[in-house]
Amino acid sequence: MSMKIRLVLLFIISAISGCKVENKGIVSALNSINTDSLKKEISILASDEFLGRAPSTAGEVKTINYIAKQFKSEGLMPANNGSYFQEVSLLKITTDNSMQLNIKGGKKQLSLKYSDDFIGSTPQVADNIKIENSDIVFVGYGINSPENNWNDYAGIDVKGKTVLIMVNDPGYATSDSTLFNGKAMTYYGRWTYKYEEAAREGAKAALIIHETGAAAYPWAVVQNSWSGSQFYLEDNELTKSDLQLKGWVTTETAEKLFESAGLDYNQLTLSAAKRGFKPVNMNLKASVEFKNHVEHTKSNNVAALLPGKDLSGEYIIYTAHWDHFGVNNTFKDDSILNGAVDNATGVAALFEIARAFKNLPEKQSRSILFLSVTCEEQGLLGSEFYAKHPLFPLDKTVCDINMDALNIFGKTKDMTIIGFGNSQLDNYVVDVLKKYGRYANPDPMPEKGGYFRSDHFSFAKAGVPSLYVSQGVDNVEHGKEWGLSQSEKWIMENYHKPSDNYEPDKWNFDGMMDDIKVYFEVGYDLSASKDFPQWTAGFPFKSLRDKMMQVR
Repeated sequence: MSMKIRLVLLFIISAISGCKVENKGIVSALNSINTDSLKKEISILASDEFLGRAPSTAGEVKTINYIAKQFKSEGLMPANNGSYFQEVSLLKITTDNSMQLNIKGGKKQLSLKYSDDFIGSTPQVADNIKIENSDIVFVGYGINSPENNWNDYAGIDVKGKTVLIMVNDPGYATSDSTLFNGKAMTYYGRWTYKYEEAAREGAKAALIIHETGAAAYPWAVVQNSWSGSQFYLEDNELTKSDLQLKGWVTTETAEKLFESAGLDYNQLTLSAAKRGFKPVNMNLKASVEFKNHVEHTKSNNVAALLPGKDLSGEYIIYTAHWDHFGVNNTFKDDSILNGAVDNATGVAALFEIARAFKNLPEKQSRSILFLSVTCEEQGLLGSEFYAKHPLFPLDKTVCDINMDALNIFGKTKDMTIIGFGNSQLDNYVVDVLKKYGRYANPDPMPEKGGYFRSDHFSFAKAGVPSLYVSQGVDNVEHGKEWGLSQSEKWIMENYHKPSDNYEPDKWNFDGMMDDIKVYFEVGYDLSASKDFPQWTAGFPFKSLRDKMMQVR
């Protein structure tokens, strides 16, 4: 045998041997991700015993203790100085929902009924709120964006006034790619931004006009999500402002307001999506008075650490929010909002991925933080708190991998990267999916603003590269159109409703299992790397990351 042939054979044997070692390690870890344990974990978290997992309730106590117990059983260390809990200081404000919003000054006086016509609450720490004869101003989309050369508040002083605002942003209404991000929602389209900007402008009240397509959910979701206690971080922008009322009105209510003011609703809302729009004083006055119950309370993120080997001072975070909406007695037959899909599935995935890492034959190089956060449903508060008060330095944090509402519809050929193209993290997902003959898709419905609606965004706003990989839509058995329709149907029928229950006979777990393995492998590949994936040039929060990495 010639020396050349021997060298070739040695190379082949070495390559095969190397693959066997790597594959054996991955396979043993992947095999530990178990359908039976996944089902059990989801069924427990979504059971009535946990009372809908509302923050700062008996349901929270049961929930966080169960999560901590599971983390401990998987061999994870408490991440916060010997504790699995990171305490989050909150304001809990419960508004008397017997209030009426009275409108006068137009063709006829209107008395708007809570829940049917509008939903409202206050961010103020006050027992009583009274707004009397506040001028109503229609401010279009309520956006002040210098980089987009857009200011809906230009030329008007709204201090002490009530601003009426459209949801989403101008690109949605026009599909004009030159306006913001075209049909894809930007952060300016989110309700959180709109209230913050109204507060910065000095408004006394801010009401967003609900429209199902633009908001991405029906009015019932607003009713269910906003009718109970509302939470705020103790240190928050709105409470420090003069904003006394924030809320929503139905499209039908908005049309009545415009009609009473002698204004053309369709014409003005269309003009609001065009450059040069000027805010409109509607010559209407709003009055409302209501009582509040204010509590200074606590909730908890649950944090567990799997230390790394060679690069233990560098961290990969997996996040999944544990909270949901608790008990709502306005629902007569089933008053517990169990949040099975949203997000018992994501929390259960944390346990499965932790077990997979523990079953690696050799410890991963980087440390893995498993973080189940509170108050996602209240505006990403738990993850925002962590980003402001990190247990481990953000400049040593490689990324966040977020899991929220996993796939119950079966195997898909694809997975969706919400915010595809924002960072180099996408490459890791694409590579893992290729191994399984699958592919990555951008968000098929970016107009819904999914990038701004889950906990990865709190890390992104702090500069940390973040990844939100969601369920695919290209169903192996039924195709894309079916996959999209099933997802949309579920949102309309079950999102933030008591019907989001654990239904093992109706769910198909095969796709969920496939996706959890992808989440694990992406984190595994990052844990074995020395790279710090970066934001794509032009991403709004790239400068924050660049700055923190320069001062390391």
